[in-house]
Amino acid sequence: MPDIKQAKILIMATDGFEESELTVPQDKLSDAGATVEVAAPKSRMKSGKIYGWDKTDWGKTVSVDKDIDDVNPADYDALVLPGGQINPDKLRVEPKALEIIRAFYSSGKTVAAICHAPWLLIEAGVIKGRQCTSYHSIKTDVINAGGQWRDETVVTDKGLVTSRNPGDLDAFVSKIIEEVREGSHAGRRQAAE
Repeated sequence: MPDIKQAKILIMATDGFEESELTVPQDKLSDAGATVEVAAPKSRMKSGKIYGWDKTDWGKTVSVDKDIDDVNPADYDALVLPGGQINPDKLRVEPKALEIIRAFYSSGKTVAAICHAPWLLIEAGVIKGRQCTSYHSIKTDVINAGGQWRDETVVTDKGLVTSRNPGDLDAFVSKIIEEVREGSHAGRRQAAE
C-alpha cells in the first residue's frame, strides 16, 4: 500500500477551471504529503498560469508547473481533472490531454474527475461500463457514452473516482487519497472486463 507522502499527483486543467475544484484538491493533497503538479496546454491565455472561473467571471490564477506536451504519465501516481464548464470543454479538443487520460487509465492509476470533467473521460473513451457520477447537467452525456451514472457524492470504480460538484470536494479528495494508497488497479480492471 503506497504512502500518500510518496505520491506524485498531476492536476490537468486550463483556463476556465472551477476554482475550488482545482485549489481544494491541490491544497488537501499537498497537505497530506503528496507532491502535486499542475499541467496545462500551451493554448492557455498566459504562459505560466491558468485562470479560474468563479461563479460569473474570471477568478484567481494558478501557476502551471509544466505544459501537457512535457507530461510523462509514468512519473505520476494519479491524475485529477477539475471541472467547470469551460475547462473540460477546452481540454477535450486537446489530443495530448486525451492521450494523458488514456495512459493513466490504461496503466490502472487513479483518475479522478469532478463536475463537468467526466466530459474528458467520455472523449478519452474510458467511461463505458464504469460506475460514475458528474454534474447533473451532463448526466445524459455520461449515460449516452455508456457510463453507469449515479447521483452520489463520490463514486469509485476500479480507480476511477468521480464527484458531482464543489460540495463533494471533501469526499472526492479523501477517496483520491484512499485510491492512491491502494495502488494500481490495472489487474483488477482487466479481470473485471
